[in-house]
Amino acid sequence: MNFPVPLSGAKSSTLMWAQEHEVGAAALTQLRNIAALPWVHGVRVMPDVHLGKGATVGSVIAMRQAVSPAAVGVDIGCGMEGVLTSLTAADLPDDLSAIRGRIEDAVPVGFKAHESAVSPRKLSLSGDGGGGGGGGGDDWSWKNFWGKFTSLHEGVQDRERKAMLQIGTLGGGNHFIEVCLDEVDRVWLMLHSGSRNIGKELAERHMKIAKAMPHNADLPDRDLAVFLSGTKEMDAYRRDLTWAQEYAARNRAIMLALICQVIRESFPTAGVTFEQPISCHHNYVAEETIDGLDLLVTRKGAIRAGLGDLGLIPGSMGTGSYVVRGLGSAQSFYSASHGAGRRMSRNEAKRRYTVDDLVAQTAGVESRKDAGVLDELPAAYKDIESVIAAQADLVEVVAHLKQVICVKG
Repeated sequence: MNFPVPLSGAKSSTLMWAQEHEVGAAALTQLRNIAALPWVHGVRVMPDVHLGKGATVGSVIAMRQAVSPAAVGVDIGCGMEGVLTSLTAADLPDDLSAIRGRIEDAVPVGFKAHESAVSPRKLSLSGDGGGGGGGGGDDWSWKNFWGKFTSLHEGVQDRERKAMLQIGTLGGGNHFIEVCLDEVDRVWLMLHSGSRNIGKELAERHMKIAKAMPHNADLPDRDLAVFLSGTKEMDAYRRDLTWAQEYAARNRAIMLALICQVIRESFPTAGVTFEQPISCHHNYVAEETIDGLDLLVTRKGAIRAGLGDLGLIPGSMGTGSYVVRGLGSAQSFYSASHGAGRRMSRNEAKRRYTVDDLVAQTAGVESRKDAGVLDELPAAYKDIESVIAAQADLVEVVAHLKQVICVKG
């Protein structure tokens, strides 16, 4: 089938890289509610689309002078980081459990945090940490970043110590760290994480404020409440959002540096080197020119795929992932999917499948194989090959990766 297709019944321009009958009634209603917001210029729906909390995952929303916090989500700045190493499959041992153990020792997962704040100076980080880039290793950069904490939303100032200990940690859910092989057996490192608890707390506080504002009283769904440009509430949200997006980028950069350190120490005679990392947010806001207009674009479960933009589109813990390059599709608002996308809820996955199913579906991958990650088994996700095929006009494939190690919280 040729994409995109219009969403039936949408009140503003809404194009989909998915078929309506594959999406689900609740998600379609959510998309129509988004398209009905008076500030919306247009909505673009990615092939990994599925029902989300407040707003649909896999949606790209261009608004005039307005932003809906729910259209960003609670994990502000969540995204991907990946890097090609100089290792090949031949360098890896037959038993990968020791390497997985070292990664788990270096990077706290789930609700765990570092016992003391990680020192960026010791991790060979580079860049300024903004916009999904590097972690910022210089002292001034980090002091300037943390110096902004006291200006964040009232009531989170006592969370600074926790935020410092959580930076450089994975979290749980669908967050992961992987060691992968590409088609020519080169080793890649890849991870998925966001702004941890501080991003969630900031998002939830602003969502509550937005819902109470008078201009949102008659919305089809109050979860889609917006802030309007020129208001102190919008200014406060954009300030906190920008900080949380930077926190997420720095979080991933620190984790990647820690993992690279593990790999160097695991192969001491190999002289391991690393290419320039690929980094991309997929829950964020950006000011962009769309259809000749300066608009605020939110991507919730979508990456930017401007011409030449490199991105990472993961599958699940037992299937492949893709390194892609954007084709610059104006029709998609310069966007592509952020992953395979769930095809069933976590509770449904736990009802329908067993640990034996998880073991079978993750065969050949060194990973957890217990009830704690059952809801993350490959069958709970859409087919990544079909998702990539549906957006052939949005991205070109640079590399196809298959994980050999997967670390989850």
